[in-house]
Amino acid sequence: MSTGKQQHYIAVRPDWLATTPEDPLDPAQPIIDPHHHLWDRPGWRYLLDDILADIASGHDVRATVLVQARAFHRADGPEELRPVGETQFSAGIAAMCESGTYGKVRVCQGIVGFADLTRGEAAGAVLDAHIAAGNGRFRGIRHIATWDPDPEILNPAYQPAEDMLDSPGFRAGIAELGRRGLSFDAWMYFHQIPKLTALARAFPQVPMVLDHCGGILGIGHYEGRSDEVFQQWSAAIRDLATCPNVMVKLGGLGMRLPGFGFETRERAPSSTELADAWRPWMERCIGAFGTTRCMFESNFPVDKGGYAYGVGWNAMKRIAAGASAAEKADLFWRSAARFYRLPDIA
Repeated sequence: MSTGKQQHYIAVRPDWLATTPEDPLDPAQPIIDPHHHLWDRPGWRYLLDDILADIASGHDVRATVLVQARAFHRADGPEELRPVGETQFSAGIAAMCESGTYGKVRVCQGIVGFADLTRGEAAGAVLDAHIAAGNGRFRGIRHIATWDPDPEILNPAYQPAEDMLDSPGFRAGIAELGRRGLSFDAWMYFHQIPKLTALARAFPQVPMVLDHCGGILGIGHYEGRSDEVFQQWSAAIRDLATCPNVMVKLGGLGMRLPGFGFETRERAPSSTELADAWRPWMERCIGAFGTTRCMFESNFPVDKGGYAYGVGWNAMKRIAAGASAAEKADLFWRSAARFYRLPDIA
């Protein structure tokens, strides 16, 4: 089993990323980045200055959504309430940006935290604490569900049970989200998508979003099985799209999990190379869900091991090149604003 960050994540190499510089395409296109993280870990720091430096690559990113990543938890107090520290930290970053000191971008305009939903009704008190700490910016919970029999694929920081989404405790926790008008971010692998479909049908009042194109796998025992994975994933995506309370985030493909392998090359990938690799997966999602229920995401700094921030947005703009202005607005900001209840940035 992988035992640490360097094994599970692709290391960020600034010199390598700099080998493929690109000017921004369509720099006037407004963007909400609905999925990124901030943390300060041994050997890996990604805080406000770092994301602002990435955003300075030239795209018109006007707001972002911070998604939980086990960062800045409280050092003491009840264990179940410690993740509220991440929401407190993120709300502070949001307040800093709202001062205008750091330009027009509103980082952490929306916040997605963590609460152990398997605690059922008891999770409600934690949700209330997040709401209070978020100062009007807290939007929902991500409780990671990634499970696979291949230990190479698992993140050692998360060990969910295979049947977590089906369990009575977890479903009681989802009901607590519904009572508070909060959303659920679902991060799972492609073969688990039917579990999300069942969950979404059981709780149609809870807005849900599938992260990272639905957990495409191309490493471990999935290596060399791309066609088989695509077929199984496609069928699951089509079925999930019949749930009107579900959206999907288009991104997260710079991780090692899909097995594209750009990180093994001498030079960082261009936006054309990324678009060619990503297009079949992203276009299938758009075809199933429609642009009104799809949103492009960066997943930085996790995806930063695979490509530069500006290059990634260029790739997504290439994929959306044939869309209408209204469809581009959906994909780049409007779907995110609707799902996370953010201001109309246009």
